[in-house]
Amino acid sequence: MKFSLVIPCYNEAANLPLLLERCKALGARDGIEVILVDNGSTDNSPAVLASLLPNYPGCRSVRVEVNQGYGYGILAGLRAARGDILGWSHADMQTDPQDALAALAYFGADPDRVFVKGRRYGRPAMDVLFTVGMSFFETVLLTRPMWDINAQPTLFSRRFFETWASPPHDFALDLYAYYQARVQGLAVHRFPVRFGLRAHGVSHWNVNWAAKKKFIRRTVDFSIDLKRNLSK
Repeated sequence: MKFSLVIPCYNEAANLPLLLERCKALGARDGIEVILVDNGSTDNSPAVLASLLPNYPGCRSVRVEVNQGYGYGILAGLRAARGDILGWSHADMQTDPQDALAALAYFGADPDRVFVKGRRYGRPAMDVLFTVGMSFFETVLLTRPMWDINAQPTLFSRRFFETWASPPHDFALDLYAYYQARVQGLAVHRFPVRFGLRAHGVSHWNVNWAAKKKFIRRTVDFSIDLKRNLSK
């Protein structure tokens, strides 16, 4: 059973050396590949990847020429993946790529019916409050338990991925995948994942309350569309 971990990277040139070091042990394992998606970066990420990747067997990259959203980059990586089990995590090092090893332990005799997601701890109180509010809203609206929706890593089977129809290209992809797992009755497993500070740079969305407001608006609109589609 082969596993592919997708990590979207947008202008993460400063993080890439550390990220690849954290991925080294994963890529060295039989049956595991790590796919770094250069998601339309405008910094020197392509040059950094070209220089470093030959030193990391089991790690490779794909390039999205023009950034079309966080979810678009992940989807590009998932479509290029060779694994039977697929997943993604973040490039900012706030969660360790090696957390995926703990997630893999949940895939047993029937991996097509399993969906695994981290459950974050160690976050600032205001971020936790924001997550609790969004989780409560989504749970009530979608009538299914939807907690800590944007936690990483996220793992599932290729067969599950092949059922997706018109997945979103932005941060709503986390919600979409989690919701589809609930709708299809997959066994959803959560496990604790420490959430730390970014190694370099700043978040591309969680920068202030204006950005959070924009994120909430997009997420609510998408959630209402999901609810409408369910009722058809």
